[in-house]
Amino acid sequence: MSAPGDGATGECPFVDGLVPLSGPRFHTDPAALYRDMRREHGAVVPVELLGGVPAWLVIGYRELLRVTGDPELFSRDSGLWNRWDSIPPDWPLLPMIGRDQPSILYTVGSRHHRRARMISDALEAVDPIELSRHTEQLADALVDGFCQKGETDLIPAYAMLLPMLVLTRLYGFPDGEGPGLARALNNIIDGGENALAGQRHLAGSMHRLVTSRRTRPVNDVVSRMLAHQPQEFTDEEILQDLMVMTAAGHQPTADWIGNSVRLMLTDDRFAASLAAGRNSTGEAMNEVLWEDTPTQNVAGRWASRDAQLAGRHISAGDMLLLGLAAANGDPSVHAGAGAGAGPHNGLRGGNHAFFSFGHGEHRCPFPAQEIAEIIARTGIEVLLDRLPDIDLSVPVASLARRPSPWLRGMAALPVRFTPTPARGGM
Repeated sequence: MSAPGDGATGECPFVDGLVPLSGPRFHTDPAALYRDMRREHGAVVPVELLGGVPAWLVIGYRELLRVTGDPELFSRDSGLWNRWDSIPPDWPLLPMIGRDQPSILYTVGSRHHRRARMISDALEAVDPIELSRHTEQLADALVDGFCQKGETDLIPAYAMLLPMLVLTRLYGFPDGEGPGLARALNNIIDGGENALAGQRHLAGSMHRLVTSRRTRPVNDVVSRMLAHQPQEFTDEEILQDLMVMTAAGHQPTADWIGNSVRLMLTDDRFAASLAAGRNSTGEAMNEVLWEDTPTQNVAGRWASRDAQLAGRHISAGDMLLLGLAAANGDPSVHAGAGAGAGPHNGLRGGNHAFFSFGHGEHRCPFPAQEIAEIIARTGIEVLLDRLPDIDLSVPVASLARRPSPWLRGMAALPVRFTPTPARGGM
């Protein structure tokens, strides 16, 4: 069987053909799946996307460092893809690939560097103390919505709302628009019948905000982006970058909250200090980024010329997917810690050498990482402070993940607690 590139046989032939990048194992036991992939195929796995589209999944830590650290050989320019002639216009994964999308995700070279600087500068100006205050206020308001009931599902009632509410305030939206924008983005992420309507709602709101801030700037993220090298980037480019920033800032942060709370509620190492959550929240959040990272796999990179990678022949134009979660657990760099082996072995604890925020010039900007961490940590701390006896209301074995090979998060997290009065106010 041929490799993803047309006519390429590869120096390491496929054993059983392409591995489908789908199926229940991605949300039931991805760590075991990645171990099997590594054992059968090595550090670079031939995979099949929806519709029989081939690609390479890079799951080796060192190999992923090489791919993300060489933007000339492994480019972010999706126009290089050698499969465009066979991709139908209604391919469901087309938005993920990004052809003809004028966002920062698919710009390269010096223009990408200037664009990344614009975004980083706009985000770096966010005051962390003020951000913590905003997050605490919005988190308290969400907890007020269910604290008197004694039970709730933390995913739709809390985790899937808080990051978007904070981001919309940072961008400059009125607070009243936050819940609607959160619902719109969650509909896009769900990919159901309301996804297109959600995309229109989000894009329309972003367009109105950009237009307004172009003529009436204030001290918010959007105004700072527009003021950075005025006229260098079009309103459409700013709009596209805001869409990317919103999606990348909301869903992974929501899953970071959900996955961390799940860990703290189900692991005995955290249960003893749960009531004093501030002592263990950071440890749980860091462990999640190693063992249960929200962003599992990312598309993509495209080979600008023929190359060799872990014994594979990568043809010019082949697409490579970044296996962030699998690389985090690569046993070759974590002595005694295979994927999912747990935090007691290998490089864990305070080590931050994970791929959860990407790597290289296209990684998540450092100010964005800091914002996500403040939102997630503050959100978890407010929850534990307000509901100190919070506990699961269902057996651990019944907890389910969303069925996605791309993002790893909880489908639901039902909890119970002693009812408490709402505090009120913002």
